[in-house]
Amino acid sequence: MPALVIGPVTLPNRVFVAPMAGVTDRPFRRLCRELGAGHAVSEMVTSRKELWASLKTSRRANHEGEPGTIAVQIAGTDAAMMAEAAAYNIDRGAQLIDINMGCPAKKVCNKWAGSALMQNEALALEIAEAVVAVCEPHGVPVTLKMRTGWSEAHKNAVALACQFEGAGIQMLTVHGRTREQGYRGEAEYDTIAAVKRAVRIPVVANGDITDARKARDVLAATGADALMIGRAAQGRPWIFREVLHFLDTGEELAPPLVAEVRRLLLEHLQEHYSLYGEATGMRSARKHIAWYVHGLPGGDDLRRHINTVQDSRVQWEAVRVYFERLEQEMERLPQADEMKPVSERENPEGAHA
Repeated sequence: MPALVIGPVTLPNRVFVAPMAGVTDRPFRRLCRELGAGHAVSEMVTSRKELWASLKTSRRANHEGEPGTIAVQIAGTDAAMMAEAAAYNIDRGAQLIDINMGCPAKKVCNKWAGSALMQNEALALEIAEAVVAVCEPHGVPVTLKMRTGWSEAHKNAVALACQFEGAGIQMLTVHGRTREQGYRGEAEYDTIAAVKRAVRIPVVANGDITDARKARDVLAATGADALMIGRAAQGRPWIFREVLHFLDTGEELAPPLVAEVRRLLLEHLQEHYSLYGEATGMRSARKHIAWYVHGLPGGDDLRRHINTVQDSRVQWEAVRVYFERLEQEMERLPQADEMKPVSERENPEGAHA
């Protein structure tokens, strides 16, 4: 796929990884980019100034050695605070700011942030204008992620998209569900297509893109300029190269070799421990390991064992031994359609931001 230009930023292709709370940290973003993702936005960073020095926020704002465009997603409900958060992150290297109006999590929406902002169009527009005003002098483009609306009876993505374009937002991502749906049911793409017809800025389609063929179908259904993949990349980060290859050639890539998956996961774990520290890293790595081995022979046994391990070195070694044994049994992973996708399971921690 061709590059996508957003102001001074050039994204190398049009298949992106979605920002997901608790998932798209720096090691995961680097891995997805290595495997083809053309764009990777950080986990959402709060606009509450008193939390910027917290360990959680400082990790999310850590971009040391990050390849590609440094893109930071900010979340909040006050226009002045959101503008200040944008400036704070630009001072720390952000080259693109993304506004979160898509997160459906109750702990976010209960504070009227995330997709809850779609209920208050005036405030949503005020926030967009304030963030753009701060970013423009620095040449930093502002993008925005939203849903189709708050509920089935209140789908206002098209109306808001037009207002956001007028405010200077330079790219819109639309998840094909309402906030009311969360991740239940199926994503719909008619609203995304309507947004695309209504604006001139690039539109990114998001929601239920689980494989290369679905990616092709979503592009055709929406006319979108780009695609964003979230939960389907958990434990299967090579989905980006699979999608790119299929869109470019019409041919499906063979599943990765087990030896490559072993290398990718072991390197990912080392970076994960380095960012979080051994104790926290060991605990938070469990979900990544579980996603990788879901549906594989002996995967459930490894997951149960990993949940009892309290040492990162023991955890890493258990993963290494598991994949070496798996490599002796099979050369490649099974086809994706032979395993139930992660995206079909409830996954609150990995919810899209």
